[in-house]
Amino acid sequence: MSRPNPIFAQALGHLNDRQREHIEAAFALLEHSIEPVHRQYLPAMEDASSRTSLEDLLRRTGRTLVTVDGGLHWTSGFDDTIAAGLTAAGWQPLTTLERAVLTLVLVHSVAIPRSEEQLNNDTWASSHPTAAAEILRHSKLPSTEARLALSRLAAVGLIRMVRSGDSEGGYVPGPQLQRLTPAARERLQEQLILAAAPDHPLASAIRERRSQHPKGQPL
Repeated sequence: MSRPNPIFAQALGHLNDRQREHIEAAFALLEHSIEPVHRQYLPAMEDASSRTSLEDLLRRTGRTLVTVDGGLHWTSGFDDTIAAGLTAAGWQPLTTLERAVLTLVLVHSVAIPRSEEQLNNDTWASSHPTAAAEILRHSKLPSTEARLALSRLAAVGLIRMVRSGDSEGGYVPGPQLQRLTPAARERLQEQLILAAAPDHPLASAIRERRSQHPKGQPL
């Protein structure tokens, strides 16, 4: 018989069997579901004691609860303190090429439409897919390498391919971006502004604020 995970035992040992089952099920759904989970499938969220224990369990694993639409859907993401520590330690799962391609997708499918008031200010959902040809043209990268980067980014859920009528369609943000905490989402949105419109007054304001408070502003 396998030994129980000590993290689960410490966080859930004081609960009854039903509460533990609900929390363990919620933890698995939040961590492993591709898309955010509807609240109706998370009974652990309905009980204050169970929710507190779920949050404690996530915290012990470096994770935190993230709401996508005000509480109807939920997912989990890296705790901001843990993310800052990983960044400070130089942890970066994406290559420079992959980061460049991801930036192009986000700029063309989110930042530019948002600047033209075609998107809500706080969403990664986009009806403006970025065609692969557009990415290849602006990236100035070898076609094979850029396409491999697109495939890898799609495989890990950072972008996804959508079709648009009879056209070849293109790429939009993927579900993994919905795991960002509000603070992480704000930082990324600011980075998109700096990348898409570096001469805009808002970009100047961001640079000014960061120059005054350089710590805690990972780039």
